Amino acid sequence: MDRILASASVSISDLKKNPSRVIHDAEGAPVAILNHNKPSAYLVPAATFEAVMEQLEDYELTKLVEERAEEVSIKVDLDEL
Repeated sequence: MDRILASASVSISDLKKNPSRVIHDAEGAPVAILNHNKPSAYLVPAATFEAVMEQLEDYELTKLVEERAEEVSIKVDLDEL
């Protein structure tokens, strides 16, 4: 059996019948969309998705900074530019 990573779930058929209701009833939480009782997608509120994307960007920037912190730096005088 597949693990469902949401506290709420709905079948694709029920989602098609009334998507607004599913979103409203979820109260901002993610909803697992089931196809034959297996998760096929997750419905995530826009605010949550945006927050996750920001976290991913921050993580990627942190990794980049960590990688570059080990590089040899070159001193440059602004007057030389």
